[in-house]
Amino acid sequence: MQSQVEQNLQNSISQMKKGFLEMLVLKITSKKPVYVFEILEELKKADLEIVEGTMYPLLNRLKREGLLEYNWEESTSGPPRKYYNLSSSGEEYLQKLITARSEIEKKLKLILDDKN
Repeated sequence: MQSQVEQNLQNSISQMKKGFLEMLVLKITSKKPVYVFEILEELKKADLEIVEGTMYPLLNRLKREGLLEYNWEESTSGPPRKYYNLSSSGEEYLQKLITARSEIEKKLKLILDDKN
């Protein structure tokens, strides 16, 4: 049984991962059109296990906001698949997120690496 401190730590780590998930999904979809399973596999390779129940609402929101586009394509192994790709507004948004992440990292480094 986990202690309260361990539970709090796991919750904090989970929140940090969720904070980066949008940027990671946008980056994955910037490479080539991908369907949900491919996005989940790419995240899994990076040791970020995300469930479909988290992914679909995120993809729907990003689509509504105009950051992602999708196309239906026939599949040789089942029903048609929805392939997501980054829109031009999504490319601009992703670059701003990457810049912001870099700035945040610099600020964190100043505090976390402080030897005083």
